[in-house]
Amino acid sequence: MEYLEFEMPIKELQDQLQKCQIIGEESEVDVTATCKKIEKKLVDARKNIYKNLTPWQRVQLSRHPSRPYTLDYIKAICGDTFMELHGDRNVGDDKAMIGGLGKIGDQSYMFIGQQKGYNTKTRQYRNFGMANPEGYRKALRLMKMAEKFGIPVVTLLDTPGAYPGLEAEERGQGEAIARNIFEMTILKTPIITVVIGEGASGGALGIGVGDRVYMMENTWYTVISPESCSSILWRSWEYKEQAAAALKLTGTDMKRMKLIDGIIKEPVGGAHTDRAGAFTAVKEQIAIAFNELKDLPEEELVAQRMDKYAKMGVYKE
Repeated sequence: MEYLEFEMPIKELQDQLQKCQIIGEESEVDVTATCKKIEKKLVDARKNIYKNLTPWQRVQLSRHPSRPYTLDYIKAICGDTFMELHGDRNVGDDKAMIGGLGKIGDQSYMFIGQQKGYNTKTRQYRNFGMANPEGYRKALRLMKMAEKFGIPVVTLLDTPGAYPGLEAEERGQGEAIARNIFEMTILKTPIITVVIGEGASGGALGIGVGDRVYMMENTWYTVISPESCSSILWRSWEYKEQAAAALKLTGTDMKRMKLIDGIIKEPVGGAHTDRAGAFTAVKEQIAIAFNELKDLPEEELVAQRMDKYAKMGVYKE
């Protein structure tokens, strides 16, 4: 287990507990009472640390190297029913954007999401979860296919942003994202969106227009990363914590501003500490959202979606 800086008190207690257990196993000393005291301290420390997380600490948890990624969720939720589909039928198959058909129970869904890598080799293969234009065009192709066959769409957001390279811009990165936003607004099938990690800028929004949009508890969703915001405003990354707080990027902030529909609670310590619990929470939320949307006529579904986004940003002085 890798620990973040603010999690070090937990690591120290876990190390103490492990040493205590080893002493009990290797000697005749009864350490049961001592172990129980340490376990209680550990439970209390977890509760105190994770109930008072700052926005920057949630950003750190969203990037934890052990945190599950899109394919982890899809495989856990759909099992062997998932069939990945490839290519945008124009340029190529973007490995940073994955999609395909899968089932939850007897209901089929079109799953689409950004995929990151687990090590240096796979991170390069997946381009660090930063999709090229063909990735967004592949996503749109799959969404149009889902619309044709009356299949609901589930999008899983986890990206530091769309790929900003010269070749991506030459192939129409901005147009591809804008086209997706436009087409998703009028797509005649339910769209359920879940932010499972990083939700940065247009890279996330390119597959983020949904009838129901949820954020997992330790994720973020905003126009720019805290580090980039800090470098623009203060010409340094040192103010990333202040930037994270100012950006109002947490699920609580987004829910309060009515930009998302709900927050999916994570296991204590984050999704990486109890993957099965995180997978179950997302699966249940998808099922709940689909039950709310499945009986709506196509015209009403689209009208409600457009009305939802038209109301965003309205305020009174």
